[in-house]
Amino acid sequence: MAKQPHLLVEPGDLTDIALVPGDPGRVDRIAGLCDDHEVVAQNREYKLVNATYDGRELTICSTGIGSPSTAIAVEELEAVGVETLIRVGTTGALQEGIEIGDMVVANGAAKDEGTSQRYESKSVPAVPDYDVLSSLVDAAEANDEDVHVGPIATDDAFYAETDEYINDWEAAGLLAVEMEAAALFSLCRRKGLRSGAICTVDGNLVEGTQKGETEDEELPEKAKNNVERAIEISLTAAASL
Repeated sequence: MAKQPHLLVEPGDLTDIALVPGDPGRVDRIAGLCDDHEVVAQNREYKLVNATYDGRELTICSTGIGSPSTAIAVEELEAVGVETLIRVGTTGALQEGIEIGDMVVANGAAKDEGTSQRYESKSVPAVPDYDVLSSLVDAAEANDEDVHVGPIATDDAFYAETDEYINDWEAAGLLAVEMEAAALFSLCRRKGLRSGAICTVDGNLVEGTQKGETEDEELPEKAKNNVERAIEISLTAAASL
């Protein structure tokens, strides 16, 4: 089989489980917490590293921003033998009292994006694998984290998240909004893969705080610190799967 056109990998290059952050820079951050690591490929928004954590071989692959590039990653990772994908990301809270730096583990995602709907009806639920979900919650609780578990929204248009959208999501009881999980969950379910997602909160939309608005960098310091904790939780979960 020829190399995948975007990830530039082929069967045998990767492991059976992958952590999939959006940011290519986060690949290096995750790899830095592992026992060893090796860069496998890098192209466009995709950087791939093989690593070992607590004796577990794993792959780290960035997906870029949004569901279209995430779907490409899922398709090509599945084609070369990856069986479990765990998103490690950031998210904007939609409920009062969820603070910057808190952890959110999604048990489902509203399909307010277009990519998954090219594969299936919007009425088909976008849900993670139960074992992956449980491993993330168990790892968070073992680390004495206060973790919020519940449904989230996945949205395509970061700058079109109007008050009307936010109010509707809040009223529906959705915990947070991000840009990748619904596509990840949907494609993995259709392909018989396992998936899950843990995100740290970088702002609270209903309380009027958004990432970058009061900082010189994208993420506030508290969220940056908690990204590392989310990474540690995801690595612990991966090692148990």
